[in-house]
Amino acid sequence: MSDTRTSAGVDNFAVSKKMFTWQVEGERSITILTAGNLATTQSLISLLDERSVSGEERDPSILHQPTMFQVARLVGATLREIIIGASETGQTSADQFGASIIVGGQIKGGKPTVFLVYPEGNFIEITEDTPYFQIGETKYGKPIIVRAYDPKMDFADAIKLLLVSFDSTVKSNLSVGLPFDLQIYETDSFTSDRSKRIQADDPIYQAIATGWGDALRDAFQKLPSYKV
Repeated sequence: MSDTRTSAGVDNFAVSKKMFTWQVEGERSITILTAGNLATTQSLISLLDERSVSGEERDPSILHQPTMFQVARLVGATLREIIIGASETGQTSADQFGASIIVGGQIKGGKPTVFLVYPEGNFIEITEDTPYFQIGETKYGKPIIVRAYDPKMDFADAIKLLLVSFDSTVKSNLSVGLPFDLQIYETDSFTSDRSKRIQADDPIYQAIATGWGDALRDAFQKLPSYKV
């Protein structure tokens, strides 16, 4: 799941997609989530797209990589190339062009997996101990996931948890906002057909946001008072 808000100051907000998918039916499905400098992330997606246009693929293309590990390597190298190229004085001023990337998906013959790619181009993969990644503005929503996440969750509960996490962030930080883009990937499906854009007036989202606020207030009142 990703939000779609970008900002260039407190009075300059816009909606911009942050979730992108490439797929070859029956063979691979790869999704990228972006956060950070918009010019950097748009350049990354445009370059990956340019090298992966159907019928005109040019290496290195994510449609030609044999494994998800190699896809993550390619995305990391491309991201580093863009950041260094955009920085006139090299690494000393590259921070302002920084971006973080989540790469997830599956290629036939391998298992579905997810990587977190850093601005420097290096990356890490999910494990049983670290089964999810967050990028962008994480400090308000991450505590929700840390406390409530259960690896045995079904899709419905996982989506509910994500919505609670995002709603907590939206209410605390102007740089994150609706609509949200949601995508569900099922092992060995090699398709991204299960996707949706969740708008602010979505009745289920509204019920979750309102219910979570009410539940927090109720839980707070039930806690013991600390008297000194």
